[in-house]
Amino acid sequence: MKKWVWISAIVLALIISIGVVIYTAYARTRIDAVSSASIRIFSPGDKDIEITRVLSQEITESAWIDITNVVFRKEWTEYGGPRVVIEYDLNEEDITPETPVYIFIRYRPGKNGPWQLLTPELLEGNGHGIINYPGHKVSYFWGVYEMAFDNFVKADFRVRGMKMARVPAGEFVIRTLPGGGKDDTQVHDRASDLPLFYIARYETTLRMYTDYLNEIASAEEIGWSNRMKDDSICGIRRHKAFLGKVRFSVIPGREDHPVTQISWYDARGFLRWCGLRMPTEAEFEKAFQGGKFLDGDVSRKKPNPNPTRSYPWGETPPEANGIYRCNAYGVEDGYPFTAPVGSFEKYNSPYNVADLAGNVEEWTIDWYTTSYHVGLDGYRMIRGGSWMEFPLVVDVISGATRSPILESGLVGCRGVYGPNGSQAY
Repeated sequence: MKKWVWISAIVLALIISIGVVIYTAYARTRIDAVSSASIRIFSPGDKDIEITRVLSQEITESAWIDITNVVFRKEWTEYGGPRVVIEYDLNEEDITPETPVYIFIRYRPGKNGPWQLLTPELLEGNGHGIINYPGHKVSYFWGVYEMAFDNFVKADFRVRGMKMARVPAGEFVIRTLPGGGKDDTQVHDRASDLPLFYIARYETTLRMYTDYLNEIASAEEIGWSNRMKDDSICGIRRHKAFLGKVRFSVIPGREDHPVTQISWYDARGFLRWCGLRMPTEAEFEKAFQGGKFLDGDVSRKKPNPNPTRSYPWGETPPEANGIYRCNAYGVEDGYPFTAPVGSFEKYNSPYNVADLAGNVEEWTIDWYTTSYHVGLDGYRMIRGGSWMEFPLVVDVISGATRSPILESGLVGCRGVYGPNGSQAY
């Protein structure tokens, strides 16, 4: 009897040992579905260990700029403890100081944890924020333990970016107020001298917004409504998924159209997810027509040939001589509803920003306020005109008001970075 007990104990011990070996091997090589790499488990006392993970990002790659070879690793520093190094290659060729890109990095400390933005104060290096040139980029993320990175093997990072336009600091001719901007009855300052800021060159696309929805996907379906299924003016489908979560996809052929059917709060949610904000009316107007000097008031070497232009391209009406310069009312411009962003790039603004006139109206930060009205309850300003506007009212002066809780197939958004960081409100 004792013999069988000993044999059973030995067999059980062997099974346990094999299980421990298998589990340890699994734990040491476990990679989430979006990654592949060679990994060694990190422990606080093992300061010479470096952990590297090579990411194959599970995001809608074509929604954003061309980023490849994303790698992140944890390494020890001499005095500052561990840090995460995030490296990648930025492959866009048309990046310049005038038309840079904006890079943002999001992370989650564990597979089931919430995704979070790595804000600029957490990062060092040349791989985040505004980037003026392509090539290999590196950012450093400190505070690993403080940010709950107890198990680096389970952590995920995602690197995304979008094309921007630099709008230098300086004066511009503001035209949206009575009296050429000299109405002293205004209840708030509408300065015509703005600091440097960067504005997205294109309106937010359905690809981008769907990527956002999929990352924040929840049973509450924040940021999505049934009206988005309309493939003529939006085109985002909702799919049921396991355990209450949902997935979203873009109807084929609509990927590069601007997102619509979003409220002011939806637009704000998406842009804060990116680390951006909506433009003010003044910023929108300056990006639309340019400052007095297109290189800014410091350099003053490129005077704006038409600082009071009516349209981004000048004074010529949008449909003059049978040439269509933006997507406005009618089908003659080739688009009965929205057009893919950048379809009229030949007629960009002086800072090379597309679709500021037509396609979709765009939410701004600003409240609706006039010289004679303190403001409708919470109403916000929208600018730029849409695919449904008559061509003559997609000019620099025209604007509209809208309740921030309402969605529309005419209204979308674009982001701004700066001044003093991205979150200016």
